[in-house]
Amino acid sequence: MSDTNLIYGHHPVTEAIRAGKAVEKVYFQQGERGEVEKEIRHLTKEYGIPLQVVPKEKLNKMVRGQHQGVVAYLSLVSYQNLEDILPFVFEQGEIPLLVMLDGVTDVRNFGAIVRSAECAGAHAVIVPQSGSALANEEAMKASAGALARMRVCRVRSLFSTLEWLQECGVQVVATALTGKSVPLFEADLSGPTAILMGSEGEGVHPKLLKMSDAVVKIPQATDFDSYNVSVAAGIVLYEALRQRHNIA
Repeated sequence: MSDTNLIYGHHPVTEAIRAGKAVEKVYFQQGERGEVEKEIRHLTKEYGIPLQVVPKEKLNKMVRGQHQGVVAYLSLVSYQNLEDILPFVFEQGEIPLLVMLDGVTDVRNFGAIVRSAECAGAHAVIVPQSGSALANEEAMKASAGALARMRVCRVRSLFSTLEWLQECGVQVVATALTGKSVPLFEADLSGPTAILMGSEGEGVHPKLLKMSDAVVKIPQATDFDSYNVSVAAGIVLYEALRQRHNIA
């Protein structure tokens, strides 16, 4: 990560958070106790910012100055509120197309998915507060700049977000290789839809799969493992685009 995206020291970090800066993540020194720790924990929880406790050596490698046990990474994007975006999409007479990412931590995959989402006309990409890739320079590069255009929403809980989307009339379609999965090309993606993608290793959380309206699988010609998550997302997004625009 670039030094230009890092701020450090107790007051600079806390003031950046209070000022509403796009703080991606806060790193706090392991073993530190007292009022500073309490304030950092309180602020990161209040503003929904991921907090990671790390050894002092890691902070020393991140910055050369006196970090006072706290370093924050500023995001390259400004996270937006999903509860503002969805009503706006409906008001514009458009059919919502969203992408939800569960546990996608690789920045290259994240960037590639955002690129596909932008090309397919998705309205937003939704990521969880913790356990998601950083919106850093590498992700921006992998997205070919799409990360600067796409609306990205960071939510506290994918579970409650999924329920809220369903209450708003948006179907959630998850991808997984399970016995209950239906072939992608049999699924109806022409209506309001949120596509739920899981991590490479773990896939979509079992509870999220159970809560989803449908679970689809992408056909393969061989029994080789599976598609990379960014490739899979691109395939599903294209199918949604094809159905919505009657592409043969």
